[in-house]
Amino acid sequence: MSIIFALIIFGVIVTFHEFGHFIVAKKSGIKVVEFSVGMGPRILSRQGKETRYSLKLLPLGGSCMMLGEDEDEESVEGSFNSVSVPKRLATIFAGPLFNFILAFFMAMIVIGAVGIDKSEVSEVVDGYPAKEAGIEAGDIITAIDGHRVVIYRDLTLYLYMHPGKDVDVTVNRQGKKLDFTIHPKLNEKYNQYMIGIASSGGRVPVKGPMEIVKYSAYEVKYNITSTLESLAYMIKGKVKANEISGPVGIVNMIGDTVKESSAYGVGVVLLSIANMMILLSANLGVMNLLPLPALDGGRILFLIIEGILGRPVNRKAEGMVHLIGFALLMLFMVFVMFNDVRRLVGF
Repeated sequence: MSIIFALIIFGVIVTFHEFGHFIVAKKSGIKVVEFSVGMGPRILSRQGKETRYSLKLLPLGGSCMMLGEDEDEESVEGSFNSVSVPKRLATIFAGPLFNFILAFFMAMIVIGAVGIDKSEVSEVVDGYPAKEAGIEAGDIITAIDGHRVVIYRDLTLYLYMHPGKDVDVTVNRQGKKLDFTIHPKLNEKYNQYMIGIASSGGRVPVKGPMEIVKYSAYEVKYNITSTLESLAYMIKGKVKANEISGPVGIVNMIGDTVKESSAYGVGVVLLSIANMMILLSANLGVMNLLPLPALDGGRILFLIIEGILGRPVNRKAEGMVHLIGFALLMLFMVFVMFNDVRRLVGF
């Protein structure tokens, strides 16, 4: 069941990503040879005026195949390289952009239904620095080290990314602004630095459509920021190689989420899936914009170079760079899947 839910989630996210490429390519005068949902052999297919629409056997995402996308075909009308650099940039950028749009709409569903995790302190734990500093239950945390706190996860993310560091916390206590300096304490059981506060764990409803839109946009921003900070954390070597998780780990996470929420009914399961899609869609959007070969960000980088130079980069050289990048990406995927499997079997 976990695999089925994972395939549905990944299928929707990747198809929406490819639809972004598709719709902007069409608007830019680029011929789309085939738009497909799934991978592998076709099981259903229909030839449109200029595009073949296909449903393929393996429910693993989709593709948007544009004419001359990886070839030097500037002279062929409707080919990818025959249109201007700005139009090609827009077409490539549209994929990640549509991931952010999907995350935004999922956030509207979740926040409209259950609200936000308000940054209100519900409990202050004895023996921890928050209590000693003077934090009280009912305080609303508004900033940490000058960084705005809107949802409770802003606080937990910052503390996780800055373990053991003294933090300046600003709270709103019945309309009065108060500032505290807190030195987190190591909890040896969980091997984490904590300041000793907790939220109720629930969500608070928001009022009106505009509030839903505002907090939905913030939810997407939070997930983009957390992805970037996690990448920076990994690049700095603060994440061990064997801690990196991949598709198998994500499938397990989805399975655990569905299992935990199923006790509360179908509605909660669907909201949990929507919440998972916010995270994964925003994550895919960010990852695809990294300026690495074989990713959308790598192609955008080559297009920017072309725009600066006023002439295209050697197509064969660019193709080779993307091919090598794709091979390295596949090796990395094998590595993270090995980590996932090793954790599953208990090594």
